[in-house]
Amino acid sequence: MGSRLVVAGGGPAGMMAGLLFARAGVETLVVEKHADFLRDFRGDTVHPSTIELFDELGLAEALLTREHDVVTDVSALVGGKRYRVADLTHLPVRHKFMMMMPQWHFLDFVRDAASRWPAFALRMESEVVGLTETGGRVDGVRLAGGETISANLVIAADGRGSILREAAGLPRKDLGAPIDVFWFRVPKPRTPHNETMGRFAPGTVIAMIDRGDYWQCAFVFAKGGADRIRAEGLDAFRTRVALAEPGIAGNLDAIASWDDVKLLSVSLDRLIRWHRPGLLAIGDAAHAMSPVGGVGINLAIQDAVAAANILAGPMAQGAPVDGLLGKVQARRMLPVRVIQALQRAVHAGVLGPTLDATAQMEAPFALRMLGRCPRLQRIPARILGLGVRREHVRSPVANV
Repeated sequence: MGSRLVVAGGGPAGMMAGLLFARAGVETLVVEKHADFLRDFRGDTVHPSTIELFDELGLAEALLTREHDVVTDVSALVGGKRYRVADLTHLPVRHKFMMMMPQWHFLDFVRDAASRWPAFALRMESEVVGLTETGGRVDGVRLAGGETISANLVIAADGRGSILREAAGLPRKDLGAPIDVFWFRVPKPRTPHNETMGRFAPGTVIAMIDRGDYWQCAFVFAKGGADRIRAEGLDAFRTRVALAEPGIAGNLDAIASWDDVKLLSVSLDRLIRWHRPGLLAIGDAAHAMSPVGGVGINLAIQDAVAAANILAGPMAQGAPVDGLLGKVQARRMLPVRVIQALQRAVHAGVLGPTLDATAQMEAPFALRMLGRCPRLQRIPARILGLGVRREHVRSPVANV
């Protein structure tokens, strides 16, 4: 069995890394602070690029048996007119849709797949709070109770508030995010066709994700405005939502209190350097993404695949990999830069003007062009569904 890997964080990036490294024969321990995965996630979109990865692992059909809904197109409603933004049905992959799957089901699935490999272990209710070092090289992690766990390599996959990236002193660039988001749910009847929609009205933007029997709604507002909106009262909030989307007005009693409205303080940043000897950051720990496009989970999984492609083979043979860590960053930095640039463009060119209640409500030129020429919808579909420089599974498989 190869060198020991410790992965801090059992989210999508951490669990996918756990699966792929253990599959290659690397002794792998994923350390997760919660007791289970049953938490209120909002990143529940599994994009075609991710489904394709599971196809390459021979796991896609099993994944598709888990509870999910299917979305094939994304649209926007501006000034009462609907514009289709992305049509996924023309993508050059087998599964031409997004899966809307509760993230706890997704993580349970990855855990079950990883657990078939003898090299994999998962330790729950164990919070990583720091690193251990020898001679300036990271050689393990420290848990909340004081226990230490040694490792030949530590992967920091502990999210946008990563403790380990701070502990390691990895430099970070804050790109600025002018928005925050309130998440809430509104019940709905099931329909034969599911879609993801954006509602744009003067001063209000609401993204609505069809989750079968409810809408997962993201109410977007200018950064720092949460306290002001709460101070206006819950009735005023429901009224703003109803004015933007009258179709759900009759079900807004489901928002019974502010406890039903969860705040996401949006960050948009990336590490300048993702690694130091003995440590590699991936996923949100390396690059916090805006919720625009719902691509964060898929970028994180692509990071894990790239890390395994580059590092798992040498680690399985017991070789040192510090000199290879920069290759993971070099491989993944381009897609991160491109997607974050697109998200910033949406922040500035779409969300910002719409959130100005005094501005005239008009569909952006690009949106009008997408409506006039349906073939153009394949461009955002490809970016949304497949991303930039998507990864394929090339890490080795251990003989067991």
